[in-house]
Amino acid sequence: MAALSEKIGYGLGDMSSSMFWKIFSYYLPFFYSNVFGLSLEHAALLLLVTKLWDAVSDPVMGIVADRTRSRRGRYRPYLLWFAVPFAAAGVLTFTTPAWSEGAKLVWAYATYIAMMTVYTVVNVPYGAMLGVVTDDSRERTVFSSYRMFFAYGGSFVALALFEPLCRFFRDNMGQTEPAAWRSTILVLGTLCALLFIACYALTRERVKPAANAPGGSVLRDVKALLTNGPWWILLGAAIAALLFNSLRGGTAAYYFKDFIGTDNALGGSWRLTAGLFLAAGEAANMAGTVLAVPVSRRLGKKATYLWAMIGSALLSAAFCYAPHGTAGAWYLLGLQIVISALAGMTFPLLWSMYADVADYSERKHGRSSTGLIFSSSSMAQKFGGAFGSALILWLLAAYGYDTQGGAFQTPEALTGLRMLMSWIPAAACMLAALAVACYPLTERRMEPIARELERRRR
Repeated sequence: MAALSEKIGYGLGDMSSSMFWKIFSYYLPFFYSNVFGLSLEHAALLLLVTKLWDAVSDPVMGIVADRTRSRRGRYRPYLLWFAVPFAAAGVLTFTTPAWSEGAKLVWAYATYIAMMTVYTVVNVPYGAMLGVVTDDSRERTVFSSYRMFFAYGGSFVALALFEPLCRFFRDNMGQTEPAAWRSTILVLGTLCALLFIACYALTRERVKPAANAPGGSVLRDVKALLTNGPWWILLGAAIAALLFNSLRGGTAAYYFKDFIGTDNALGGSWRLTAGLFLAAGEAANMAGTVLAVPVSRRLGKKATYLWAMIGSALLSAAFCYAPHGTAGAWYLLGLQIVISALAGMTFPLLWSMYADVADYSERKHGRSSTGLIFSSSSMAQKFGGAFGSALILWLLAAYGYDTQGGAFQTPEALTGLRMLMSWIPAAACMLAALAVACYPLTERRMEPIARELERRRR
């Protein structure tokens, strides 16, 4: 059994990734449309089109990671090598050059593609590490829970600090709004780089794959992946679940600015802002990860994931019926906490199931393709986030949302905001539940697979 320090160290890696990922998922659409100066249509197209590159880069990185050989391991070295480029790419993405609209659009495409490429180069090997830090399926769920606990902790820190840091650089340092956003990302990016280096230092790769079958090739590995039924199921579930999260999180900045406004005191001087709302959700996510291990041991990974997604869908739909005033603010905050706790239970299970899928593939095909299989988790994350962000911007444009500062939003635009926070993400949640209902690799099914792989590795 791995030491506590290693589990914490593994968690620090996703703490770093999630700090940037949540800022990109929740604030980048608002940044592009209301700060950077892109139209809603241009911003939506940018976020979606760039995913075509991710569809190539993520599997390629998985293949490269699987074939990496170094004294530091196959997957860990990438955390050390790309920690600083990760931070630098984030700062460039949130930089607003004083150029023409066309030149700014080119800059946005170039920097966002660079950011997502560096994210892939770090995150795909990091995810694949779960398959080599331990070969025990239940221990992987524990590692995955540490991962997601620290991931949500990092998200909480980033979301709680984001608006105060922007105000500090704007009001105390005299920076413009775009410059304040860039400076905020510089602070958070520096912390991200340090966390990746700590993750590298505290973890180890222990599991050696079974001897690969002769005649192995990239084409053979890709063919094995494409014929892996459980992998397709998890890919669909992951995209739908991340679509659910990105829709609710990405709409929050618009929702609180134009639908909630400032008349939402929580029984006193405290205001329910987008930052507080999102940070409360991340804290509840952390609580959910703590519950994931004991609940899944009792119900199983599949059943736990399924019921948590159904509960999240029902409560998300209830978001549409929030009353106004103080009662409404408490209602929204309460729903956010419960929804986030349920959603927090699902992601440790998802990563643990990816590791099981890798073992299933290794037993079936005689080859270890852990990096390639885990690349789908990164790809699903990006596709779910991109589809969610693009859908937000397209629907806001369709509902007539006005991006100008101080603009009065029409009733149709406000209706669109309500739907984007309730029924639309609820539908994505139900799609994830339907996908996982078909997942075949239960604990009982994995036990003989684990025994046979242990025999092969010995």
